[in-house]
This record gives sequence, C-alpha cells and structure tokens, in this order.
Amino acid sequence: MANTLSTYSLRHKYFTANLQQALQNALVAEKICKVDSSELKTIENPYITATTATIQAVAGTYTTSAMTTTDDALSVNDEVWDATHVYEFEKLTANFDLMSDFLDELIYRVKEKIDIFVMNKVLDVATGAYTTAAGGFTTAANIPKIIGDLLGKVAGYASGVAANPFLVIESTDITGFVQLQVGSGFSYADAALNNGFMANYAGVKIYVIRTGTFQTATIGTLTAVNSGHRLFGLTGLAVYASPRQVTYKEMDVPAGAGTGRLGKEVVAAGYIGTTIWVPHRGLFVDITLA
Repeated sequence: MANTLSTYSLRHKYFTANLQQALQNALVAEKICKVDSSELKTIENPYITATTATIQAVAGTYTTSAMTTTDDALSVNDEVWDATHVYEFEKLTANFDLMSDFLDELIYRVKEKIDIFVMNKVLDVATGAYTTAAGGFTTAANIPKIIGDLLGKVAGYASGVAANPFLVIESTDITGFVQLQVGSGFSYADAALNNGFMANYAGVKIYVIRTGTFQTATIGTLTAVNSGHRLFGLTGLAVYASPRQVTYKEMDVPAGAGTGRLGKEVVAAGYIGTTIWVPHRGLFVDITLA
C-alpha cells in the first residue's frame, strides 16, 4: 500500500529570493515633467502679459500702457492610493521578503496611476492641436511629415526650447517607426536593425507607453477625452506637484474590520496636481490620430 504524503511536506524551490512581480509598464511622467515634491498644496506662478512693441517713422514720441500681471497656480486636488492586507505579517516576512515585494508593487501601482493622470491632464490643458494623415504613426510614410510639422510648432525661440522635444506614443504605434527606421539611411538603419526600436527620431525623444494610457474616462477630478490622441511637447515645461511623493504606512487591522484577520494592512498613497503654465501651453500639442 502506497504512502500518501501531504503536498506541503515536499520541498519547494523558489525561483528567486523575492516573489515574482507582475510586468510593470514604463513610466513617463517624471521624464517629461518638472516634479515638485515640496509640502505645498498650491504652487503659484504669476506672469507678466507680453507688451507690444511699435515701429514708426522717427518722431521722438511714444505712448505707455499699463503692465498687466496674470495669476497662474497649480493646485493638488487628487490623491492616489493602493492597499493590501498581509496575513501573519511578521512570520511571512521572516521567511520571504514579502514586505519589500508588497511595498514595491503598491508604490509602483500608485506611480502608474499618477503617470496615467499626468499624461491625460497634460494633454487636456495643451492648446496646440494637430491631426495626422490617415493611418497616423502606424503608416511609416506619415512619420517624417508629422515630426516636421510638430517641430515647426515649437521651433524658432532664442532660448532653444525646441532642443528638447518629446513625443509620447502608445505601443501599438511603434510599427510605423520600426518600418521607417530600418529603411532609413544605412548607418541609422543598421543601428535600428541591430538594436531594435530607437527612441530618438529627428531630434525628438520618443517615449512608448502601453496602449490604453490615453483614455476617455473619469480619472480623479479629470474628465479626459483622449482615446485616439497622442502628446507632443517640450521636456521640463509641464509640471506636476506630488507633495512628499509616494509614501506608505503599515497599520494593524482596524477595529471592526472583521474577525480572524491577523497581520497588517499596508497602504501606499500619493497626492497629485498637474498643469502646464499658461504661457507654455501652446508648446504642447494634442495629436489626433486620423
């Protein structure tokens, strides 16, 4: 008669010291925006309305106009959180690094949601507009004209702001770029063939996010209508405030939460506000895919 063994009596091997993590999306917001992590809930940025110069025949006369200052402010009106309950917290973390895994995962999920909010909010307040030819970025032949047209919207400033343009596309757009890059002049094409998709084209930094990041949905206080849209702009001119950035807490299970629950609740949370200062909004372009 064969022995019957509990499956829990068998030895198990763990692939790594930490539990496997879910696939994580690339985050873009901190790469394209200036981040303010001070304790302030409101950031003010008043600006002087541009004056108008006059050219005239020599007369030795002039007229004055009042200087106008316009208030501009960024308020932190949204919060993001993720929470979980860890049973037998002390014993589990003594055996595996679950604490680190949980915190890494929670903090990432909060940052991912912040990234979605920032991408859609920046697109929402951008005042530049552009519609691609049919096929958008998935048609390779469209891309040189699209990039040229977009650069034309930000070029010509003495400060050189056009030296740091970026374009945010979704992962389903990449096919046109790959076809274009591998078919380009041979040194560039060879690099693309050898290294795969290249994240720079004609001086524009290309960021690829997962499809579905640009949304038509309610995202906190933002009502976004951005499905089928993409974002072009200049690095560091948009700003998002994240007071104290993402923080986490470990708490005993609160009273009244139910019986038979040992362990801790772990929560990660962040506060978020995003804008483009008014004088710069025209340097960010809401791209509509045709």
